[in-house]
Amino acid sequence: MPTSWPTAADLMTARPVTLPAEAPISRALGLMHSRKFHEIPVLRKSRLLGLITFESIARRSSRSLSTKVEHLLILPPLITPTTPLPEIAEQLLATGLRAAPVVGRRGELLGIVSRTDLVRSLPTLPQLSGSQSPSVESLAGPATEIVEEGEDCRHLLSRIRLLEEHPLPVVDRKGHLVGAVGIADLGSVLWRPVHGGKRDVRVGSSALEVKVGSIMHSPAVTVEVGASAMEAARTMTEEKVSSVFVTEDRRPIQILSQSDLLGLLVGRSRRPATRSRLEDVYVEITGLRGSGDPALVAEIDSVVARGLRRVARYVQPTLLTLHFAPHATHRTNDLTVDARLHTDHGIFYASHTGWNLLAGVSGLLEDLAGQTRRIREARRPPRPRAQRDDAEAVPSVDADLEERIRLASGEGDEEE
Repeated sequence: MPTSWPTAADLMTARPVTLPAEAPISRALGLMHSRKFHEIPVLRKSRLLGLITFESIARRSSRSLSTKVEHLLILPPLITPTTPLPEIAEQLLATGLRAAPVVGRRGELLGIVSRTDLVRSLPTLPQLSGSQSPSVESLAGPATEIVEEGEDCRHLLSRIRLLEEHPLPVVDRKGHLVGAVGIADLGSVLWRPVHGGKRDVRVGSSALEVKVGSIMHSPAVTVEVGASAMEAARTMTEEKVSSVFVTEDRRPIQILSQSDLLGLLVGRSRRPATRSRLEDVYVEITGLRGSGDPALVAEIDSVVARGLRRVARYVQPTLLTLHFAPHATHRTNDLTVDARLHTDHGIFYASHTGWNLLAGVSGLLEDLAGQTRRIREARRPPRPRAQRDDAEAVPSVDADLEERIRLASGEGDEEE
């Protein structure tokens, strides 16, 4: 790992907001809503016990709001003041956390470091500056889910998992981007006063019948096709957002998130001077529905491992990201799988659409292996002209083998 990378001590926010172990869930939810937090460290005296997160509360929705937060804690990754930037990025990606605590030798909380802190530092890194910064379209995922401003908010409920990952683009009738809608925007509808649990007192109808255009935030934060990844990082920091839309002719083409930028960071930091084991390749999977099925995850891992072995014949892979995007229609079970592969010879991309998930992943890895083979062959230096002529003039023949074949066929006996 290069010694020039910033460390957690350089990036963290000191004296973060915390909760005592005996605080109720209601207090945690209030802080999360008012301060826009997703994770809050929980302490007993000055010692860190764990994190309370939106997800850990949602998974235990049957719990009373008076339940103590110490009963819903998750264990965060171990980050110390000397942990370098790429390792922090990898830990946040692996755990799905947006922030993680920084602890001292005795387990005391020193600060907290977030994805936003990491993205803010990216434009200052020499490893990613200038020509080292790829274009946004080479990192962003496709904008497969687009919302029309005239849709009812109830239609957003079927896309709740996507909304938790990033806001969705909102377009007008011409397909032009007019805004964005996120989980907080939908929450503003769900938190409206209701009568009998179903009707909005003020309008006399279901709260979810309001139009998306009335709750979206506008304008959406965008970057144009061709912008660099570091330009996007600066935009995210200035606008205080976790993702931006990549647009062309005012139409949303792709979505670039903080996770995409952290993936770039992990891939760059893992470029080895010598070939390393395939076990060291970082694999990130997002958007997978039914990921709680261990058999499915194991099968995907097996397919990925076989594909990476083929890729490793030609280049050294460092990071593979797979994004699954189911098609939002009752007429088909198709889904699109997009792959991005970071290697010591650059970044490669592939996409597959179909109903067979495992066949799609296998086809993607085969496509990537073919791309890496071709680029490796194209970069192989040509042989000198004289060497090629000599090779063509002198046939490659094993004289001993030819003699054994001739004797075995009986030709030697006839000559005698």
